[in-house]
Amino acid sequence: MEPTLNFLQHYWWGVMSLLGGILVFMLFVQGGQSLLRTIGRTDGQRMLMINALGTKWKLGFTTLVTFGGAFFASFPIFYSTSFGGAFYLWMLILLLFVLQGVSYEFRSKAGNLFGPRGYEFFLAANGYGGALLLGVAVGTFFTGGHFMVNPGNMGGFCGDVAISHWASPWHGLEALADWRNLALGLAVVFLARCLALQYFLNNVDDEQIEEQSRKALWVNVPLFLLFFLAFAAALVTMTGYAVDPDTGVVATDKYKYLQNLIEMPAVGGAFVAGVVAVLVGFALDLLRGSRRGIWWSGAGAIVTVTALLLTVGYNHTVYYPSLSDLQSSLTIANSSSSRFTLQTMSYVSLLIPLVVAYIWYVWRTMNRRRLTSEEVARDAESY
Repeated sequence: MEPTLNFLQHYWWGVMSLLGGILVFMLFVQGGQSLLRTIGRTDGQRMLMINALGTKWKLGFTTLVTFGGAFFASFPIFYSTSFGGAFYLWMLILLLFVLQGVSYEFRSKAGNLFGPRGYEFFLAANGYGGALLLGVAVGTFFTGGHFMVNPGNMGGFCGDVAISHWASPWHGLEALADWRNLALGLAVVFLARCLALQYFLNNVDDEQIEEQSRKALWVNVPLFLLFFLAFAAALVTMTGYAVDPDTGVVATDKYKYLQNLIEMPAVGGAFVAGVVAVLVGFALDLLRGSRRGIWWSGAGAIVTVTALLLTVGYNHTVYYPSLSDLQSSLTIANSSSSRFTLQTMSYVSLLIPLVVAYIWYVWRTMNRRRLTSEEVARDAESY
């Protein structure tokens, strides 16, 4: 039996949600970069931290590229509308991630242009700015953007006519003026920092770094909870946007996201379970002196973000509201690729479990022993 277009749209939104959850977890690399001058008290300690993160930064960058590419293929109208309209925001994100790659590649090279400290500054900029702006961009799934879509292109392309145009001269930067977007962005920043501190505990063999990481967790965990709870409170009380599945008409719906969590118990349960797992991971490292809390917190972060994105895409919900023209708002039904494209992509997606299993195996192999300063000093290819 051939899958229906509706099934394929839901399937691919589920895949995108999972990729988004993995991406947020991988931002622990950005979190670690923002802590170089806080945790690393000597050049040797900073070198150790950078090399611990350097083994993982490409995985995070690859996840970001995969997320963007898959979004383009499965929901091209969103890609055209957001990436093409809010390009100041997305170009700034891209610039920060390019700086990250350049910094890892050239920081320790002889005769580099900016010197180690210059590249450490770029890493910190990516650590703070990259995580913040990605969180703000995800926040617009709930709060919306200032765009209008050509009605003839809702659900497909229409020759050379522009699919959409942006109605604000700030082209995405206006999202920074919404406190809900900022709350989510700051929650992502401090979650990334917390996960990075747990990563250092789990992967770096240095007593001073361990001591400083445990102290910093006591500061960063409450800050994460502050901003996360602020966004969560906004989420369950804000007015959302629903689409009539028969007519395609978009209308406001009070407490839409809270209703989704209740009406989709599997998603609501996953959201709660994910939050609990994150808290358990923090408690293990803070209260029990463990070094393995990141496995709980990391898995919890992936599940929480996945559930959050499912909440905004499923149950006839608008996942990208238009603040300029409500009927231009995007849903998984009116912004997806054709049935043929989604079905063809689905065959390729069957390889995802194998890729995840391979990454897990490589990760476990690389981290079988905690990294030491002596190993970094012996490695001619260290960052």
